[in-house]
Amino acid sequence: MGISKITAEPNVSVGIVSASKLCFSLNHVYSVNEVACSGKQKVELSDERILWQNKTYDTLVFKPTDAQSSFTLEDVTIGVNFHWERKEAQTFLGKLRFVVENGKICAINELPVETYLTSVISSEMRATSSLELLKAHAVISRSWLLAQMQQRKASESNAEALVSFVKTDDEIIRWYDREDHKLFDVCADDHCQRYQGITKAANKHVVEAIKQTAGEILTSGDEICDARYSKCCGGAIEEFQYCWENIRKPYLVALPDVLPDEKPLPDLTDEAIARKWILSKPEGFCNTNNKKVLSQVLNDFDQETTDFYRWEQIYSQAEVKQLLEEKIGVDFGDILDLIPLERGKSGRIFRLKIVGTKRTLIIGKELEIRRALSKSHLYSSAFVVERADLKYNVPQTFTIKGAGWGHGVGLCQIGAAMMGEQGYRYDQILLHYYKGADITKAYERRS
Repeated sequence: MGISKITAEPNVSVGIVSASKLCFSLNHVYSVNEVACSGKQKVELSDERILWQNKTYDTLVFKPTDAQSSFTLEDVTIGVNFHWERKEAQTFLGKLRFVVENGKICAINELPVETYLTSVISSEMRATSSLELLKAHAVISRSWLLAQMQQRKASESNAEALVSFVKTDDEIIRWYDREDHKLFDVCADDHCQRYQGITKAANKHVVEAIKQTAGEILTSGDEICDARYSKCCGGAIEEFQYCWENIRKPYLVALPDVLPDEKPLPDLTDEAIARKWILSKPEGFCNTNNKKVLSQVLNDFDQETTDFYRWEQIYSQAEVKQLLEEKIGVDFGDILDLIPLERGKSGRIFRLKIVGTKRTLIIGKELEIRRALSKSHLYSSAFVVERADLKYNVPQTFTIKGAGWGHGVGLCQIGAAMMGEQGYRYDQILLHYYKGADITKAYERRS
């Protein structure tokens, strides 16, 4: 589906939180079935329906009475499954819709795309970031969002769902993407784009960045670019197909995070070359300890992570054995080795062989590997493994040394922040990370 299908600023539906009971406050007057209501509210699950004020509903919708009407949801989980996961109350503009899914009540926020983006940019990074970085992020967030919305509509009319899981006796290959969401366009957490409503006040610079780029998206031909991004590429941008389905996107290509970038990356699919590269600290925009720049991109809880360009994780035999059994559900026995079988062009492993005394298994893709080797998420799958203290050929210690934070596809947020700090314009930042893409005006913002 192409860009020509967009004629005006659309609305987006965002899944915020799911639970058997949800408490919330209507901070202004809202309308439910033409009846006005406000103040503290509660919905509970009752026989697979939504119980509110002694009546049950299949779907319950609270409509705002004006553009500034807001509601506050209690106990929203942020950083799901990450090392800094926590709960907080969050406030949102727009419509609030409740539906039942998988035995829980799901709260969904519906609002205009540009209003949503103002929050996303504030949630993803500090509003004190350079204007050019904020403009670049506005364009990619808008592009990614509209691409996902179009893909969702296409999948609804296509009976053949995308395959994201392959399992045999010897191999488990799984990737995680937006087809996980059926009742809304995107979720509010890092699985999609971090969205915290108006909980964090929109800085005037974010508002200006949205205003200056309103309706602008990245395109490739007549298609909206699926503009992926991650925290830190580790010096090398990855390609789409090594993290998700086996489709090569022409604007998401491997390249060094430097300019000029005419000199290609070394062949990081080669194990010896990848090992040497990961154990070094090559030049890259995101190779920085600039606290000013890092504070722009990383929120307070993200700054709890201090090493990301190059990092190290040490596990005992007992720890890695327990992790793999818990995460994969397989009793490997003692772990003998973790062997990279295939790497993407950034050096990220997308097929890893786990060798145990009882069982050998291959797992992939990159996020499945990161989940298997950490209580939350390993920073990236661009890593090498060093075994030590062998007793009867069983290592007692595994040291994982890695590069980057995230999947590494598309824009590198820390690299882009450094580019903004060094005076690059937003279009230069975008066209560095999305080769061959065009910046296109898709619609005018609603007045």
